Amino acid sequence: MIVVYHRAVRTYILKRVLSLIPTLLGVTILVFAMVRLIPGTVVDQLIGAEAKVDEATKEAARAFFGLDKPLHTQYLDWLGGLLRGDLGQSWRSGLPVSRMILDRLSVTAELVVGALLISLLVGIPLGIVSAVREGTPVDHVARIVSLFSLSVPIFWQAAMIILALSLWFRWVPPVEYAALTRDPVANLKQMILPAIVLGTVVAAQIMRMTRASLLDVLRLDHVRTARAKGLAERLVVGRHALKNSLIPVVTVVGVQAGYLLSGAVVTEEVFTLPGVGRLVLNAVYERDYPLVQGTILFIAVMFMVTNLIVDLLYAYLDPRIRYR
Repeated sequence: MIVVYHRAVRTYILKRVLSLIPTLLGVTILVFAMVRLIPGTVVDQLIGAEAKVDEATKEAARAFFGLDKPLHTQYLDWLGGLLRGDLGQSWRSGLPVSRMILDRLSVTAELVVGALLISLLVGIPLGIVSAVREGTPVDHVARIVSLFSLSVPIFWQAAMIILALSLWFRWVPPVEYAALTRDPVANLKQMILPAIVLGTVVAAQIMRMTRASLLDVLRLDHVRTARAKGLAERLVVGRHALKNSLIPVVTVVGVQAGYLLSGAVVTEEVFTLPGVGRLVLNAVYERDYPLVQGTILFIAVMFMVTNLIVDLLYAYLDPRIRYR
């Protein structure tokens, strides 16, 4: 029986991993096509709108960057490099795209992890309190705050926080980034606000899911039986309801972790953090196609891997999920 179970688990994992291949292929097509839809090319950026350059020079520049080839040939060349593990080289700096991403990855990872921790520390307790005190003023306030947080764009929230701090406390985000290994205190001061801004939206999602899931579990028969036995409400919630109610929250956390990666693009730009998000924005401005494609693909892969891990964890936590 145990051998059959482990074989089923391995089969389930293999199927989930293989299912990523067509998704990843579709992502490469979308990324390649969307980048080409951006008006202007790197040649236009380098030459400038007002420059007097003849067509022969422009065509030579296009040929240098491979832009004279048909689109399908450009895509196949890029895809062939990906299959060899090569993301290409930046047209602007000449550096390997993979190296540029890895150089910025620690900043984005720190921001995302900090935002995720804040969202969990805020969202789950608020969701529990809101569910336990359903219909009370505390519940109404928590739901209104979560709705407001979901409705406010990240860039607006970040701009308002910076504006408020600059007016009331004469403080603005430092321009120079302080690495965690070099100056932990300065790094914490610099990262806490971006993490809070990025984590509030996710905290609202987690709070609403925790509340809804906990309310469903609190209405189940085994919870009613525990209450009928005279157990204190905190024991009923903590021992009999909370564990089961957090299972759907795992899925939400996984999806929102991917959202944090995309939200980091805006947050890093507003707070001048030298992360992967700001790297891809600068690459878009400069029409650096290899860097844009490689960075977006990297973010997409991280999102898919996160969802895969969450799916496997969800199947492990929930015995009702069958491996097949």
